[in-house]
This record gives sequence, structure tokens and C-alpha cells, in this order.
Amino acid sequence: MLDHSTAYTLASVSTVLTPAERIRVDAAGEGSYQALHRDNVDDVVKDLKANRATAVLVSVARCDQSARAGVEMMVREFPRVPTVALLSQVEAGTPKTMLLLGQSGIRQLIDVREPAGWRELRSLLLGTQVDSMQRRALSQLAVDLAGASTDCWRFFEALFTAPPQIVTIRGFSRFLDVLPSTLMSRFFRARLPAPKQYLAVARLVRAARLFENPGFSVANIANHLDYSSPQSFGRHVRTVLGMTAVQFRHRYDGAAMLLHFRESLVLPYLSELRSLKPLSTTGRGPQHARRP
Repeated sequence: MLDHSTAYTLASVSTVLTPAERIRVDAAGEGSYQALHRDNVDDVVKDLKANRATAVLVSVARCDQSARAGVEMMVREFPRVPTVALLSQVEAGTPKTMLLLGQSGIRQLIDVREPAGWRELRSLLLGTQVDSMQRRALSQLAVDLAGASTDCWRFFEALFTAPPQIVTIRGFSRFLDVLPSTLMSRFFRARLPAPKQYLAVARLVRAARLFENPGFSVANIANHLDYSSPQSFGRHVRTVLGMTAVQFRHRYDGAAMLLHFRESLVLPYLSELRSLKPLSTTGRGPQHARRP
């Protein structure tokens, strides 16, 4: 059985900090996030492209003129990755540095000179574990599927919360603790599209969201979503949407792909979905949050 806890691993935060700040950030994040301490912004960008970090933490004290140029490029290339400036001390040039960081595109600054600042940082970085696209998808689907069974909601919730390495209906069924044959037959009897179609399009919603970051290549996206290769990702896009990966990137952002998911797989089938009970009533099931 798949360990469902893999869906809730700690967020990894790539940092450029002073030695003293590294120690305090590690202490503040114990049990909440994992800090990946780097010496420069170039190494942080490598973390982002390799899917090792979900957020970035940059010390105001480490942002000299050359570092700010790198920060500006990073924010421009990865606008959907939260980048936070950390203020732990104030010197003569600090106000100017903070102003220039704002001009570089950083919109969040945490002042940790007081204990409340560390609590704010911890809360903020915990929030990076749930992507805003995921929240948007589940919020919209909660409205679309008002009146649907708990079983049905768990299926749709899992489409957007399951780990990216779950790529087959067999693996997805294990995540939901239901037999693949049971899941497929209940969709078939309800005259709904096959579950694998829902899973395939939901994965492309995630891909479209990642493509909103210009710094990600097709290879980076394939790695993030656990495709075996960029070619495998391209075949998946062509099979599902009939276009190339490059065309997909130009045509869809996360919101547009979510709309396509809803218009093709949810809204035409609302009556069927609201009466659907796709999961085994005797299985243990993963520990999902209750439907809003």
C-alpha cells in the first residue's frame, strides 16, 4: 500500500543567508520546512529547476549590487515561486537595499528582529506546501460539485493533492484505497469519462501552472511531474490535447487549463457526478480533509 504521508512532506526552501541567519532559520523551521542553504542565487535557481525547492528565502544582508541582479532575474523567471526577503539586522545601507529589492520584484519581507517575525516566517513557508493553483482548483470544484457524495469529492480532491509520482490508475487507486477495477467500473456504469482521463487532464493543470514560470523548460516540467522524459511529457500532451508541448505552453496557463478540465470533464456531467459513489465503502482510505 502506498504511504499517503508522502503527499505531505516538508516544504524545501532554498536560501541565501548569513551564517547566523542559517542557524536561526533552521531552528525556526524544525518540523515545518527544510532549509537548503546556498551560497548564491545561481545555486538557488538550480534548486528551482531541479524541483528541490518550493520557495526562496534571501537575506537583505546578502543582497549587494551583484546579488540583486541575480534576484531580479530569478523573480522574473520564476514569478510563481514565493520569494521572501529576510531582515535580521539594520545597518546604514539597509533601507536602500530593501527599496532596491522591492524594485527587483520581491513583494514579501519578514522582519525577524522580534520573535513574532519568526512565527510569521514559519506560517508563510508552511503555506508554500499548498500551491495556489491547487487551492483554486479545489475551491472551484467544491462549488461545481455541491451536493456530490463524500466519495466523489475524495476522488476529485485526490486528483490535485496526490503526489506527482502517481501517474497511473493503478497507483491512483492505491492512493484512494480502492480496487482499480472497482473505480473504473463505477465510472463506466455512470456513463462518465474514464478515471484515467480525469487523472491525465489534472496532471496537465499542474503542468500549465508550472509553465507560468518562464525559467522552467519542458525538461524541468517533465522532471517536476515525474514523467520519464521530456519526450514522454510531449506524447502525453499530444494524446490528451492534440498539440505539442510548446503549443500547450503558449495556449494554456493554469487557470485556462483548469477551465478546460471543468468544461470537458465536470460541467457536462454534473448530474452523474452528484450521484456517483466511486470508492469502496469498506476501504480505509487516506486521511483527506473533509469537503468544504
